Amino acid sequence: MKRSTRGAASARPLRVAFAVPRYGPDIIGGAETAARLLAEHLVADQGWSVDVLTTCADDFVTWDDTYEAGSEVVNGVTVHRFRSVAGRDPSFHPLSAALLADPRSVSRADAERWIDLQGPVAPELADAAASWEADVVVFYPYLYYPTVRVIDRVRRPTVLHPAAHDEPALHLPVFPDVFGAAAALVFQTEAERSLVQATFPVASHRQLLLGLGVDDPDTTSFAADPSDPSPPDSPYLLCVGRVDRHKGSLALAAMFSAYKERHPGNLRLVFAGPVVEAPPPHPSIDVVGPVSEATKWELLTRAAVVVSPSRWEAFSLVVAEAWSARTPVLVNAACGPTSEHCRRSGGGLPIDGFASFEVAVERLTGDPATAGALAVQGRAYVDRSFRWPIITDRYARFLRSVAHGPANGPGDLRGRV
Repeated sequence: MKRSTRGAASARPLRVAFAVPRYGPDIIGGAETAARLLAEHLVADQGWSVDVLTTCADDFVTWDDTYEAGSEVVNGVTVHRFRSVAGRDPSFHPLSAALLADPRSVSRADAERWIDLQGPVAPELADAAASWEADVVVFYPYLYYPTVRVIDRVRRPTVLHPAAHDEPALHLPVFPDVFGAAAALVFQTEAERSLVQATFPVASHRQLLLGLGVDDPDTTSFAADPSDPSPPDSPYLLCVGRVDRHKGSLALAAMFSAYKERHPGNLRLVFAGPVVEAPPPHPSIDVVGPVSEATKWELLTRAAVVVSPSRWEAFSLVVAEAWSARTPVLVNAACGPTSEHCRRSGGGLPIDGFASFEVAVERLTGDPATAGALAVQGRAYVDRSFRWPIITDRYARFLRSVAHGPANGPGDLRGRV
């Protein structure tokens, strides 16, 4: 990647620190991937100094220490890992089920307990982030201890990337203070910003509607992994990401199974990503597990349709990557950000149950002209809004304004996507 020469190229490079619960190129997750890519592109494109303060965990369920504590340089970013004193407590799940059934009635004490039992509890990370020498300290996402217990202690200007979606936890009483403590907020979609503004009094905060950068498979080379599975020879629907009930994977598998009963044929469904909860076995469903970047792009490019079944997404990099690979998408109509992408781009269709799924699949797999038109419109949307030079330059200008401006200024609503 070449360093950008646009904007304030002669200005002093900033020192930026990211505080995140887990970090690394092998970690798959929306917020984790977004934070890592932003950190790496600030180094490569802007020539800035970027530190990441994180735990030794790679699993968001247990938060067990997997990496060694200490510092290392990963793709130009200096990563500092701190051990956790507690991960996900076994009592968290029953407590969470009880509290999230009615989050607005939860006491502050119970919500604080929910944060600590959820993990990762990392006091050394918290102390380091609170006093870190940086021009800006960035927190990503809103939900975990490394943000909740730290953001109001930091002496430097802070930027919060909430990665928020309309989930019950957002309404717990600990989070108004978290959002209020941030000097600035960065959103990935208009839907996310509208949700946060409707939930918390943040109108006076500096704000940026940024999105996320997306690679172009036409110009980016990826190293193949010979151990990865090959794409099916027959047409297939593709779902990339964590295979998990909470991501809509089981609901998608059930709809596809019902579809196959009504429409026998060679269409398949492929799940690619870490498997938390596999769907029931089906002769036309392939669960291939995590794959390399090269195989992911090959799967995206050759798929008939990419499906994002999750209702809880703040951006969905996979949807943008599908369009970058010129493939149409289906999204959960209950998910504001992905539905917004489809509406703004014309590159996909929302589904709200089996009937709409059946119609959409029949249309996109049976009418190449329609599928191709959606794919072209999706690609154009990504090209004009989410290529890395656009994203990195816009983000760098915003971080400079936060570093050198007042703690909370008038809401900066520029930079629309």
